[in-house]
Amino acid sequence: MPLALLALAIGAFGIGTTEFVIMGLLPEVADDFQVSIPTAGFLVTGYALGVVLGAPLMTLLGTRVTRKRMLMLLMGLFIVGNVVSALAPVFGVMLAGRVVASLAHGAFFGIGSVVAAGLVAPQKKAGAIALMFTGLTVANVVGVPLGTFIGQTAGWRTTFLLVAGLGVMGLLGVAKLVPEQPKPEGVRLRHELAAFRNVQVLLAMAMTVLGFGGVFAAITYITPMMTGAAGYSPSSVTWLLVLFGLGMVGGNLIGGRLADRHLMPMLYVSLGALAVVLALFTVTAHDKIAAAVTIVLIGALGFATVPPLQKRVLDQAAGAPTLASAVNIGAFNLGNALAAWLGGLVIAAGLGYTAPNWVGAALAASALALAVLSGLLERRETRGSRIVAGSSAEPAPVAAARR
Repeated sequence: MPLALLALAIGAFGIGTTEFVIMGLLPEVADDFQVSIPTAGFLVTGYALGVVLGAPLMTLLGTRVTRKRMLMLLMGLFIVGNVVSALAPVFGVMLAGRVVASLAHGAFFGIGSVVAAGLVAPQKKAGAIALMFTGLTVANVVGVPLGTFIGQTAGWRTTFLLVAGLGVMGLLGVAKLVPEQPKPEGVRLRHELAAFRNVQVLLAMAMTVLGFGGVFAAITYITPMMTGAAGYSPSSVTWLLVLFGLGMVGGNLIGGRLADRHLMPMLYVSLGALAVVLALFTVTAHDKIAAAVTIVLIGALGFATVPPLQKRVLDQAAGAPTLASAVNIGAFNLGNALAAWLGGLVIAAGLGYTAPNWVGAALAASALALAVLSGLLERRETRGSRIVAGSSAEPAPVAAARR
């Protein structure tokens, strides 16, 4: 694999850290700005919505420059957003900084996926995408716990300044290691938008929303679930999230490797197993060891779907993949927001802190149903094209007999 993937992974590490570390620092931020925890929660919601809106917006703005230059500009935007957050004098300014940083998220992963896939042979594309996303998964193992610890001991502003430093490293890495790729000729906005008329692209994005949404339905409420049902202390939740991150790393790498060989079967297995494990989590959440094992499996199975889904979008939008790739990254965050909202509804309805696991299982099962539908449609299209191709060429003996 090319060394340029390391630069993309470093940028992904910084982005993953800033996205999730705020969850562990909400009390400190709320106390500093003298706002409530629910109000501080807008720093999470605002970031997610910024990713959803920023993915297509920034990608479209970048159609007139090379992909390498756009990646550098996005890392610059990421650095600015985190510096603004670190130095914010009032809560509103910090929220603005979070939104600015989030605008780079979707486009970086979307354009980065296209660049990563273009650096390797066709049969290694999903593996290359997975290596870039390894930065995001490792952030949950190292960056988020370390950033939380630093924020709780040295102040949350220090954490965001360090994250900005990661952005500088990513920017320098892209500038030094990522090769210049010529801007695709003949690709215009209408070509990028045309990909969204492809049913298979839309199905893949819907699978992204529902499949990864299933993961976040459970993980969003992991703290009250583990302290209330499993009996863990609040301080132990950090290490449970590390286990979740380790599962993400393994699932991401395995999913990328297998997706290059058997993409659709990989989706069937991972989404089906994810639905089963999430349903079982309603039971295993009441036992410490079983809960810890289940959390690892949820991370692994959830992120095993990421490389194949991203590659599926790239393959189906092959003529103009950049915008579709970026929007699919936004779909992950849309799934996160949807699942967190649905999980909150069932808890508010008095069904208990393990009820979001049933929501997650239903979302993952719905994604599996869409995957099966996508596979059936693809087989029908392939069969139809073979019939058309066969009927267009009349056998020579028959033609001669007619003459």
